[in-house]
Amino acid sequence: QAQLVESGGGLVRPGGSLNVSCSAFSIALPNYAVGWFRQAPAKEREGIVCENSGGYSRYYADSVKGRFTISRDDLKKTIYLQMNSLKPEDTAVYYCAADSGLFSADYYCKSRNLNYWGQGTQVTVSS
Repeated sequence: QAQLVESGGGLVRPGGSLNVSCSAFSIALPNYAVGWFRQAPAKEREGIVCENSGGYSRYYADSVKGRFTISRDDLKKTIYLQMNSLKPEDTAVYYCAADSGLFSADYYCKSRNLNYWGQGTQVTVSS
């Protein structure tokens, strides 16, 4: 059964860094578009960084551009989100997602229309 499992969330001080991971099970990751999304309390889920199938196109939301980086290790079937210069407003539950379609990276982040989702991992930025 296809499944995504996030790990690596936690508490970090403002200005700090955190790397969260997403392990894929029964998903042929090289052929999938992937993305990271987040949802803060009382807010809509936001697509923050997405990569299309094949990994040659990426979209970053303005709120994270220059601070967050997506990467993937297809052999390990893992997607990573490196987060630097964290701010209190980055506090949210972070979700990874994957889809077998061939749409653009920005389409996936803006539509949130992906087939597979992880359960989420909490990231809290606080002093």
